[in-house]
Amino acid sequence: YVDDEKEARRIFVEKLTGTLVTVGKDAKIQVEFSPEAVKSYRLLGYENRDVKDEDFRNDKVDAGEVGAGHSVTALYELELNDELGSSLGTVRVRYQSPRSSRVTEIQELLDNKCIKGNFKDASASYRLAALVGQFAEILRKSPYAKKRTIEELIPHIDDVAKELAHDEHVQELKKLIDKVADK
Repeated sequence: YVDDEKEARRIFVEKLTGTLVTVGKDAKIQVEFSPEAVKSYRLLGYENRDVKDEDFRNDKVDAGEVGAGHSVTALYELELNDELGSSLGTVRVRYQSPRSSRVTEIQELLDNKCIKGNFKDASASYRLAALVGQFAEILRKSPYAKKRTIEELIPHIDDVAKELAHDEHVQELKKLIDKVADK
């Protein structure tokens, strides 16, 4: 969806190469949480792109493409156990090379040291992803966000917007949150 001339310029002039050059075909991500560390979890968004666990390594199952300069973020809400152990789980990424059709799978452990005691201690990019997820949950009136308000997001987006002042997407998100809060 292109909503104005500025967005059209960004997509078709500045970012066109990324939409035309695929660097990974049928890209899939699988996150397996350790039951010793994670009591429960849920994926925010991606309901229409869900791939069954048993189909993760099935190369006949269609998945998404990743363009040059693009990234994909998967956001999970976790309820942690009191005792975490050393690992939260494992992340696997699988994709096919667009040139050779060779399939590559990468696996990494999720170290529990990535957990921060305070939201403000997390990186700006993490806080941004969490704010986008929370904003979407509030807008769609998710039962998980019943006790949350747009106004609660404002001080956090203000902080992120200061730290990422050069990022026009962050500034646009700040404007959207402020606009919705003013209604």
